[in-house]
Amino acid sequence: MLPSSPPDAPAPSTTAVTAGSPSHAGSSHGQGSAPHYAPEQDVHLLDRLAVIYRYRRICAATFVLVSAALIIQGYSTVQMYQAQARLLIEDERSTAVPGLQNDANQYYEDPEPYYQTQYKILKGRDLTRRVVRKLRLDTVPEFNGTKPAPPTASTLLQEAKDKIIGIAKPNAPAEAPKVDETADESGLVSAFIGRVSVDPVRGSHLVDVSFVSEDPKFAAEAVNALIEEYVNQNLELKLQSTQGMLDWLDKELDNQQKRVEGSEKGLAEYREKENALSLDDKQNIVLSRLNQLNDAVTRARTERVQKESLYNQVKAIANGTAPDAIPAIATNAGVASAKAKLSDLQREKAKLLERYQDKHPQVINAVAALQDAQRQLDLEIARAVQSVKNEYETAVLQEQTLARNLDGAKSEAQDLNRKGIGYGVMEREAKSNREVYQSLLTREKELRVSANSRTNNVRLVDRAETPRGPITAGGRRTVLMSLMIGLVLAVAVALGLDYMNDTIKTPEDVTRRLKLPFLGLVPVVRGDKHPLLASSHVPHDFGESFRSLRTSLLSKYQGDATKIITVTSAQPLEGKTTTAANIAMALAYGGARVLLIDADMRRPGLHRPLRLTNDRGLSQVLTGQARVRDVIQRTVDPNLLAITAGRSPLNPSELLSSERMKTLLTNLAHGPFNWIIIDTPPVLAVTDAVILAPMVTGVTFVVGAEMTRRRLAERAIETVMQAHPRFAAVVLNKVNFAKNKYYYSRYYGHQYKNYYAEATP
Repeated sequence: MLPSSPPDAPAPSTTAVTAGSPSHAGSSHGQGSAPHYAPEQDVHLLDRLAVIYRYRRICAATFVLVSAALIIQGYSTVQMYQAQARLLIEDERSTAVPGLQNDANQYYEDPEPYYQTQYKILKGRDLTRRVVRKLRLDTVPEFNGTKPAPPTASTLLQEAKDKIIGIAKPNAPAEAPKVDETADESGLVSAFIGRVSVDPVRGSHLVDVSFVSEDPKFAAEAVNALIEEYVNQNLELKLQSTQGMLDWLDKELDNQQKRVEGSEKGLAEYREKENALSLDDKQNIVLSRLNQLNDAVTRARTERVQKESLYNQVKAIANGTAPDAIPAIATNAGVASAKAKLSDLQREKAKLLERYQDKHPQVINAVAALQDAQRQLDLEIARAVQSVKNEYETAVLQEQTLARNLDGAKSEAQDLNRKGIGYGVMEREAKSNREVYQSLLTREKELRVSANSRTNNVRLVDRAETPRGPITAGGRRTVLMSLMIGLVLAVAVALGLDYMNDTIKTPEDVTRRLKLPFLGLVPVVRGDKHPLLASSHVPHDFGESFRSLRTSLLSKYQGDATKIITVTSAQPLEGKTTTAANIAMALAYGGARVLLIDADMRRPGLHRPLRLTNDRGLSQVLTGQARVRDVIQRTVDPNLLAITAGRSPLNPSELLSSERMKTLLTNLAHGPFNWIIIDTPPVLAVTDAVILAPMVTGVTFVVGAEMTRRRLAERAIETVMQAHPRFAAVVLNKVNFAKNKYYYSRYYGHQYKNYYAEATP
């Protein structure tokens, strides 16, 4: 037996025991109502700092690499200057002549596409080519290649990228310049467009146009030339478009006038020939009659369907269906009356049979009356069937008659429609030609007025001035900004890695995410697959953690009655079997009589750490092949007895849900044991733990630290909670205190392990 802990030894789990939500933590058998400590639910700053400490190496590497790259980039970048001018771009409604329609009306509902088009034109190749020729950009050293550019990190990366793209896509055709653009001029145009930026001013029609260059004077000159060319080009395009539209309208008006005259003449001739003036009245009369017949046919069809349904039910009598099962027969007055009379005679006969024998005259008369009543009932049923059939045939005949009348009305309507088609076509054509002619004539007048106004919806607001300083940072500002960006990215990487790790790691994850009481932590033991308290090789903190678990269990399960606890987990390899064995040993070392049961009959493993035989066990007891006294085995402690799982049966779930299992637990609860610990399979694998949950005093979940995802644990707990256990709590197992100091020191302080090390003799 291991020595007991010193009186002043800190208990790692009792300071972290928390109360679960009221819906989960019910009162157990014999359990007291001791208050629980509720931990702080808000995320503390120390938690975030602990995350950064955990990923400190990754954070340091990110900080150094990012900061160094930005500092090198900042000191090797050429100083650039930005000149900015401002334009006012209004939609074309502003230049429209009052009282006339204009093309700008198309932008009235949503002018945004118009402005987006103008922004693209400002950076278009056609406008830029005119500016390049005006500025003679081929003589500027910055653009003609005569000025050597210092290599920078970005240019090196860009060159490498261009080489890789050139290798990956050797056959990709380059964008062909326009016909009037030479190869050298195409490069200058592309370089100039890359320096231009167009930024709309939010909440206004103003647009800021900027140009970046190494020469501040050239930057101002270039942006001013660009906006001047844009204003002039916009006016020229408007005038050219207006004049071209006027020329087209003059020709189209002559052609449209001839079409109007021809269509009106043909319409007049057709009206006289076909007497088309009276077609409308005839069509109205025929259409009215057609609608009435269509409604009548619809009603007749509906009535026929209803009668047919009743008739189909009646025909089922021939197939053996009882007439009483058909509503149309059962509700018939004659049938109901005959059935009532038959029922009265049957009751009268029954009364007579109670007093007389079968040969008595009154009984014979009653039998004869019953036969007459039965014949009358059959006759009434036959009449009701014939009535349904007659109604169905009448409905069919009426539907056919109305359908023939409807077909005749349709034929008459089609004849009239054919006669009116020609007139309608010619009338619509004449009307359409007149409308088109009037529209063209109005448009021609509007365009002539608009062309004479020579208004422009684009104007220059502010010309660009020579910039006084570069736009890129330098010196100390570059260093500080690089360090700040590196620090932010390092912290973001650490928090991102922690966010993607959604496993259960801390007691706070248990209380906040799983919402169950927390019993305590169990440290990981390296090199031992099944560490036990009885072994002399386990560390002291491992033994003290289970003594603290024993204290937590005693505080939560109070009273003298036998407490039955199931130990389970969400998935395999979380250490539930080892935890169950050590909890049982800790309780036995404390003086309690403990029975340890292995209910994992699919993959039994409790006998291995305890070094017991597994020839007979729980499966043989539940199948009636052995008695309880025959399968109970002694362990290293006289207060601890065990029942292994035995040979694996074919139906372990059915055995655990059987009456034998309930009877077994009831008998054991009234036996000499203070505690009964049951090791069950993982919840997400099989349903054994869910089956046992309502039968026991409480459920203990074993969650592997940093190995069980939160959603898997939540789903497992939700599955068990559907069985409504009396109490449930969580043990965080396999905690690596040495590796994860970031939360170990947060909950238990820095000197916890050193305290036990010094206490070791």
